[in-house]
Amino acid sequence: MVNSDYAVGFYFSLSFGGEDAAFKEVSGISKELSIEEVASGGENRFKYRLPNISSSKNLILKRAIISSGSQLITWCSSTIDDGLANAIQTKDVAVNLLNNKGEVLVKWTFYNAYPVNYSVSDLKSQESELVMETIELTYNYFDIKPSSSS
Repeated sequence: MVNSDYAVGFYFSLSFGGEDAAFKEVSGISKELSIEEVASGGENRFKYRLPNISSSKNLILKRAIISSGSQLITWCSSTIDDGLANAIQTKDVAVNLLNNKGEVLVKWTFYNAYPVNYSVSDLKSQESELVMETIELTYNYFDIKPSSSS
């Protein structure tokens, strides 16, 4: 018997600061606990591997460039262009993985996020590809909330 309730990676939504945004791709959702190796005096056969701090990758968002303005692009521009002349405005960003009925299966919330990189794909006259924009966000931490119906 095959379970048809498995999550698929193409059905997700993203929102930041109350605004929904459509993206083709979201990557960088990961956490890692680093370790520190400590040698014990007199014991030469091994080192103790002790847990240290956790770290995360930046969240990377990709979508086709849109001609109308968006709050997200305004936020990126003001954060990156202003440097440290003004205080960085952070936002909580939520990525929701949805089931086939549009219900949230898993929600990742990235706290105190702000943009650190904005780029546009290469423009090539010989190819008929969509022009993509990539936004890279850094954040303090994220949490994972599975659906309460799971």
